Amino acid sequence: MYNISYFKANNQEDVLEFMKAHPFVVICGIGEDGKPVATHLPIMMVERNDQLFLQAHAMRNQKHTLAFEQNSNVLVIFQSAHSYISAKLYEPQNVASTWNYSAVHASGIVHFLNEDGLYQVLKNLTDHFEGGTESPASFNKLADAYVHEHMRAIVGFEIEVTHLQEVFKLSQNKSEKTKEQIIQQLEKGAATEQQVAADMKKINATIAHKN
Repeated sequence: MYNISYFKANNQEDVLEFMKAHPFVVICGIGEDGKPVATHLPIMMVERNDQLFLQAHAMRNQKHTLAFEQNSNVLVIFQSAHSYISAKLYEPQNVASTWNYSAVHASGIVHFLNEDGLYQVLKNLTDHFEGGTESPASFNKLADAYVHEHMRAIVGFEIEVTHLQEVFKLSQNKSEKTKEQIIQQLEKGAATEQQVAADMKKINATIAHKN
């Protein structure tokens, strides 16, 4: 991962906040044949005894599931909106353009769960993303037979996070004038570009406050 000091978070809480805000992740592993595999899954963050875990479930007997069973070391990628940044917004302009983005890589070890563990993960994930138990699609509204029937096709697991690394590359190394020009240009663009502008404002406000 790109590792430059001025593209780092101000503290660990900012990294965890970013992860919570972007729970649909890419989980990468290595299969028995030595080739990489990846899958896209929603996760839920859980802290126990000062240790961070990422909980999820996946279909059984898929390439990625089998790979995680054979090699428990995985990489989880969290990412938000990103955008091309043209050097026409810089001074001077005849230099390399770039791409602004934010991402966190969580390295960890997969632990597969038993049936009770899978049941709890399903409940936690459903109620978390439904926003509580009052939704008609909350876990307690599902028929128990329906839940157990579908549990036969999936496996639950949690990833014990062993290392976090982040890149919040949002033009922190540019002048205030250049950053403002970039933000103004992004705010005229599509939703993803507008989100990058908002991310730039947020991190630059934090830097200003820190200084």
